[in-house]
Amino acid sequence: MSTVNPAAASIDWEALRTAAVEAMSHAYVPYSKFPVGAAALVDDGRIVSGCNVENASYGVTLCAECGLVSALAMSGGGHLVAFTCVDGDGATLMPCGRCRQLLYEHSADGMLLETVSGIKTIDQVLPDAFGPRQLAAYAAEHENDGTGTQA
Repeated sequence: MSTVNPAAASIDWEALRTAAVEAMSHAYVPYSKFPVGAAALVDDGRIVSGCNVENASYGVTLCAECGLVSALAMSGGGHLVAFTCVDGDGATLMPCGRCRQLLYEHSADGMLLETVSGIKTIDQVLPDAFGPRQLAAYAAEHENDGTGTQA
């Protein structure tokens, strides 16, 4: 039995999908012909978005989530609260593992993702993740014992 996260009801998912589709329309995909757009709600109310940008050296192709996180940094930072990603038909896509880690790095606690199997939290799609929250907790725990970081 699946449960719906009550916070999901307060998110304007249609606005996020619209922003993701708009971003997708700018994708640079001469090789795969598979445009992707992503959009997220930031904790200050902004919506940031990004599209995939391919490269003839396939390994340096940028996912839509990379563009989104760059837009987040360039527009003032903050933490992502809700996220969606779409393909060229506007269908929901699940971020790859690398992109889940990238999103986790910039997520608010409990960030919501629209996935192919419904709304899930970042912790559900990337269980036992490691990122800035874990580093901060470790530093706080070891502040005065010489093993943590010093401010």
